[in-house]
Amino acid sequence: MWIVELALRRPYTFVVMALAIIVFGVVAIVRMPADIFPNIDIPVVAMIWSYGGISPEEMADGITTRVERNATTTINDIEHMESASLTGYSIIKIFLHPSGSADAAVAEANASASAVIRVLPPGTQPPSVTQYNAASVPIAAGVLYPFLGILISPIWASAAMSLSSLSVVGNALRLRHVQL
Repeated sequence: MWIVELALRRPYTFVVMALAIIVFGVVAIVRMPADIFPNIDIPVVAMIWSYGGISPEEMADGITTRVERNATTTINDIEHMESASLTGYSIIKIFLHPSGSADAAVAEANASASAVIRVLPPGTQPPSVTQYNAASVPIAAGVLYPFLGILISPIWASAAMSLSSLSVVGNALRLRHVQL
């Protein structure tokens, strides 16, 4: 109650404080940079191989294992790799050390793919090599909030972004075979 009594006794003090808050708020908004998210550089490169119609086991034995062996000798700064073999597709994620350059790893992965494609089964398509972009994950987490009031966990948002990337790459690989 003491703050109410103080405001009634000294109204100009509170008006000046309110104006100061407004002025400092406007100055902070004007001086704040446009990009409020930091530049996140997670060095992860994904290679997506396509070979139509073979089972995941044949994909793992025929393509994934050979590509992983070649990648470990030609791509620098690899921390670890993860791979998944699906029907007709092989997805290899290459995690680099924090000091590693993702741009250099993309170039090395393309060179590695050009070298290893000669020993892969005939008809194997060249891979799609992409760099993971973590800066889009917070945007994906909050994209439904203004419309539905749903705030998605960043983990689920990153999974959705990964799946959408896979669907885009999968559709791009399918379109290679379409005659227009």
